[in-house]
Amino acid sequence: MSRIPRGALTAAALTLCLPALALAHASLESKQAPSGSYYKAVIRIGHGCDGSPTTAIRVRVPDGVVAVKPMPKSGWTLNTVEGTYATPYESHGKTITKGVTEVQWTGGSLPDGWYDEFVFQAKLPEKPAGTILHFPIVQECEKGVHRWIEIPEPGRKADDYKEPAPSVTLTSKP
Repeated sequence: MSRIPRGALTAAALTLCLPALALAHASLESKQAPSGSYYKAVIRIGHGCDGSPTTAIRVRVPDGVVAVKPMPKSGWTLNTVEGTYATPYESHGKTITKGVTEVQWTGGSLPDGWYDEFVFQAKLPEKPAGTILHFPIVQECEKGVHRWIEIPEPGRKADDYKEPAPSVTLTSKP
């Protein structure tokens, strides 16, 4: 019986992982969710800015996404920006006209070679299945910035862009 050297297995594993690491952008863990449902947005940050650590993450909440509640993150300062909703919505017999429109985690330090997640929950709008909601993200680093804010034009895909905004596609209600 022949044995494969341990170094060869490690090299093979790294080779398989390199394409995924090279494409590690700001992304959402769950790419689909039912229309009108509560959604746990898990934002994955896979790298810094050309070797520089990430120091801030800012997420713009798309129109129609309401009742945003971010999760605090140890070592980071959590802030929210509130604004008036484009379309008011009903919740527990009350008309809600304003709420969180941006979530910000600042003051931390996520080294370029590390990965982390930033989380909030929100209620998604009641829209037809197939509707795509984009969550533009600005990732600030000690040196540099990534603006994951590009929203594909009709007929194009996120892969066609250098810094695409993460998105979730609405599905039919279960």
